[in-house]
Amino acid sequence: MPASSDLVDIHVKPAFVREDSEPEEHHFVFSYTVTITNRNHNNIRLLNRAWVITDGNGKVSEVQGKGVVGEQPVIAPGDSYSYTSGCVFTTPVGFMQGHYEMQDIEMDVALNVPIPVFRMARDDILH
Repeated sequence: MPASSDLVDIHVKPAFVREDSEPEEHHFVFSYTVTITNRNHNNIRLLNRAWVITDGNGKVSEVQGKGVVGEQPVIAPGDSYSYTSGCVFTTPVGFMQGHYEMQDIEMDVALNVPIPVFRMARDDILH
């Protein structure tokens, strides 16, 4: 699921983690790998993240925090940064969306980079 602002591209690849899930216990584990590509002419730093997480029943939760996976990476012009994280649902399908707060380091300008909605679903569910 690619997304782009004028200066930053976001690509998210979700996956169902069958070996860690227990469907009979309503425990569905998903991973997602995010790749952030800097299309800016300056270095950018990822400062904060904000997620809106919705399960298959429509229950919404929000998560905010500094950086990603314990880091506030600096991404050079033309470079990419990837990380993998996870989410647990009580339903076999769910959705995430959000944004990253980033900074153009040289210009000292804030960038709000949207992460469009992406779907996580057990791999045997079609819709």
